[in-house]
Amino acid sequence: HVQLVESGGGSVQPGGSLTLSCVVSGSTRSLNCMGWFRQATGKEREGVAAIDSDGASIYLDSMKGRFTISQENAKNTVYLQMNQLKPEDTAMYFCAAGLVPSAACTNGGWTNRDGRWGQGTQVTVS
Repeated sequence: HVQLVESGGGSVQPGGSLTLSCVVSGSTRSLNCMGWFRQATGKEREGVAAIDSDGASIYLDSMKGRFTISQENAKNTVYLQMNQLKPEDTAMYFCAAGLVPSAACTNGGWTNRDGRWGQGTQVTVS
């Protein structure tokens, strides 16, 4: 049974930085794609960034150059470093993990429909 636990959310002023962490426990060998999604109040959930087991990554266009996703396999942890935060980045951020066909993780179409989710961590920029 896979569990994801996020941490690192909080409140920050525009232009500030936060680092989100997601620790994965359980049957991690069944996972080859991890990432972050976010959902702002009144909006649909959207993908922020994803990284596959080989370290390839993809970002939503509005995050490119500001956010960095990384993973530390020894600690079963995935990170999202967020810099130059904007008020529009305010949302609940969810860690996601799944097993997908090759290249599906970083081709821009991963929705984690059949994967695992964390409980979410709130990021507020104001």
